[in-house]
Amino acid sequence: MAHVDLNPIRAKMAKTSETSNHTSIQKRTNAIQQNKRQPHKLLPLVGNPRQDMPQGIAFSLQDYCELVDTTGRIIRADKAGAINSAQSSILSRLGLSEEQWITLTTEFEQHFCYAVGAEQMMKKFKTHTHRKPIGGVRQAKRLLS
Repeated sequence: MAHVDLNPIRAKMAKTSETSNHTSIQKRTNAIQQNKRQPHKLLPLVGNPRQDMPQGIAFSLQDYCELVDTTGRIIRADKAGAINSAQSSILSRLGLSEEQWITLTTEFEQHFCYAVGAEQMMKKFKTHTHRKPIGGVRQAKRLLS
């Protein structure tokens, strides 16, 4: 899967994972940037295997993004392109700290229920849907600002 996600970088058609058109890594990182869950059309990355495990890929989303980013930085003589080593890490490019990332990927449903997004977007959602309290505004401020 990572090999396919890196094809546009190796062919010098993209400089980063999130700009690699028509790849699952681009769809996953776009969802992250839009504060959405993993795309439903893709098999989810569900983390470490365990009993009563949901259907999905036994790899965490964080680990997968870092795997693609790190592998994409390796320069290979038989490939035309690579992610520039001067590029910041994928978490930095997504505007997230490691703490925010870990919380978002491991405790998503504990913090959000009706909507997810930056604080101002959550407030717009509340007004638009005429909801009194909506869970997650404080968490959005802490995790996504």
